[in-house]
Formats: sequence, structure tokens, C-alpha cells
Amino acid sequence: MVSKRQIREEGHRRKFLAIVDETPECERAVIYAARRAEATGGALVLLYVIVPGDFQHWLGVEEIMKSEARDSAEAALSQHADIVRRVIGMESECVVREGTPTEEIFGLIEEDRDIGIMVLAAGADKEGPGPLVSAIAGKGAPFPIPVTVVPQNLSDEDIESLA
Repeated sequence: MVSKRQIREEGHRRKFLAIVDETPECERAVIYAARRAEATGGALVLLYVIVPGDFQHWLGVEEIMKSEARDSAEAALSQHADIVRRVIGMESECVVREGTPTEEIFGLIEEDRDIGIMVLAAGADKEGPGPLVSAIAGKGAPFPIPVTVVPQNLSDEDIESLA
């Protein structure tokens, strides 16, 4: 159960949540979410979830790997925020969390009651659309807000006309 959204209350506006990862289709979701936010007077939240590694027995190695993972996450968020700033002229809120992706997404949605729509991109590979899209379409737990799935093969022009 998710808390009531605050989108319609004074001083609040709907936020579009785009998940940033290392997949090639990720940029499509970010651009679509930014275009929708722009078209509706909303805001954009970019989330990168660091999945914890299994290096608990080597504390020094674990700390180095966590630091490198955080640096990589912040670089990916910065890269996508720069694209949004350059293409659309919008600032993005960037969030890094560590844990299981679905749990961290649920957690952020629960904490930020202005998030009203999540945008994911579906890969075009023969391996399938990607783990998050598969979790939503399959037997995974339903998300507490609407989810828009953007095909990887949409061009910038397609996205602009649809958003």
C-alpha cells in the first residue's frame, strides 16, 4: 500500500521517475520522462540503484567496490541529467540508493509522494525487455503508481510527438 500522492496539493507537482542503469535503452526512458514532465509542468527524478555485491569477507575490497559503484552511479546520473539539460533545458533531481532495485524503487515512491508516474524502457534484445519491465509484466509485485514502458527503438522525434 502506498501513501496518498500529493500531486494535486498546493505547492506540489507531479514528478516522473526514470530509472537509470547501464542498459542502452535507459536514455529512451529518461528522454520520454523529461518530455512528459516538460509538457505537463512536472518534474523529473532520476534514480540509480546500486545492487550490493557479495564481498563481506574482504572489508577493504568491499569499501573500494562500494565507492567505485557510487562513483559510477553518480557519473551515469550526471550524464543523463546533462542530456536532459541540453536537449530539454530541464534540471533533474538525481537519487542514488543501494539495495534491491524493486525495493528501492518502492521505498523512493513511498518517501516522495510527488512521484506519480514511473517510466521504464524496454530493450529490443532477444533476451527480453529487461529485468524491471519483466518484473512488472510478470509475476512480480505490482507497482503502486502507473508505469509507462517506452520501446527502445523510439527516436527523439517519436518521443517528442508522443510525450
